Amino acid sequence: MSPGAVIVTRARCDRSELLLSVDEPLAALQRACGGTVPGRLAIPELLELVRKASRYRMRLARVFHARDETNAVSAWVEVSPDDEGCALAISNWRVTALPEARDIGAVADDAAGVAAQSADLHARLDAEQQVLAVGRASAALQPVAAAMLDGAGRPWTDFCTVVGSSQRQPLHWRLLDGGEVDCGEPPVRYVARLFPVEGVRGAIDGFDLYLVAVEGGALSASDAGQATPDQAGHALDGVLGRDLAPVLRQPIARIIANAETIRTRLAGPLSDEYAGFAADIADAARHLQGLVEDLADLDAIEVPGFAPARDRIDLADAARRAAGILGVRARERSIAVMVPGDGVELAAIGEYRRVLQVLLNLLGNALRYAPEGSTVRLEVEQRGRAAMLDVIDEGPGLTPAQQARVFDKFERLGRGGDGGSGLGLYISRYLARAMGGDLTVSSAADEGARFTLRLPTGDPPSG
Repeated sequence: MSPGAVIVTRARCDRSELLLSVDEPLAALQRACGGTVPGRLAIPELLELVRKASRYRMRLARVFHARDETNAVSAWVEVSPDDEGCALAISNWRVTALPEARDIGAVADDAAGVAAQSADLHARLDAEQQVLAVGRASAALQPVAAAMLDGAGRPWTDFCTVVGSSQRQPLHWRLLDGGEVDCGEPPVRYVARLFPVEGVRGAIDGFDLYLVAVEGGALSASDAGQATPDQAGHALDGVLGRDLAPVLRQPIARIIANAETIRTRLAGPLSDEYAGFAADIADAARHLQGLVEDLADLDAIEVPGFAPARDRIDLADAARRAAGILGVRARERSIAVMVPGDGVELAAIGEYRRVLQVLLNLLGNALRYAPEGSTVRLEVEQRGRAAMLDVIDEGPGLTPAQQARVFDKFERLGRGGDGGSGLGLYISRYLARAMGGDLTVSSAADEGARFTLRLPTGDPPSG
């Protein structure tokens, strides 16, 4: 099979999914997937489509994806059920050689700011979540990284166990993002983060996978899955964060995934009106998802003894990364985001991921309320022993009364329908003060707002 070939092949299955007859090259793909001819259909995505067509007694037609040992395959398949089984007609057979596994090293640094900064392992996946390449890995995950390199072309979930899921892997990426995985002995909790890599017209070409260890997450067999009291500084460790948020994440993610499947008409033709309803469902679920994450953060930071790490960071670099992460949102609203130049540095003391969390909240708010076509500026400056970062927008601004309330818990200043929880600025100021700094605002009505993050520049404590 040569890359780019266009071939038509036919096949037939009986009612028990036994492949009775099949033309090449589908027969070769069946054998590459571990099946035989005749034998039970072994190509996963094709088998799922046959089952769906048989169950609903409905003719289905769509693109399917598979792979053999060296190539990725895509084709258009039409599945026609009848009383004896299903007939398959396949056209536009396309074969693309798989890239060799390679070290992608520094690519991770720019792929997805928050997760990339603290990731213990980074891997690049294709659109079916199968390993293409492996980047950096911590010492603890070197065996997993080596196994992924050796097994390039297999789903990443072959190398890690998805905690609490007995369903066939890999699941839809939205159901796995933020989930807990176990990567071997001794049991250590890792959170999987999946960031889509978009291709033409917004189609997902693949994913950046990051595995982020939950600090203090080495667990014994008796308490696996349960946080210990001294782990209170992390979002998975409070009563809400540990117990409720993980339970809510998967069903909410499933709602989003299903709504997006309907909205994009992947499940079949749909009127524009119902596609709009599906988009509303997805947006509402994302709002709920954001609220769950905010409540989990709130639960974590308000636990007695919460203390962010005190590390040396570059505040200017954090500003550039925040702008990069929210770049798509800015472009959607034609807002220019001005950041410190590549050569600008500003040393500060704080926990990098928490600083980035604060900046993403401030910049996200600015992009939400600034008018289209305006400019948002991120400026850094050292003032004495303080490192300052200003987020300045050209939005409607805040009155003195609003400025007095803007950092209050659940305060939304009367705004409705904007997707906010009223917790972002409260959490951001709490984090800034926990890191030895502060978060303030200065503004005037109709003249925009300036939110200023202040962090210390002194050396972190030794030891």
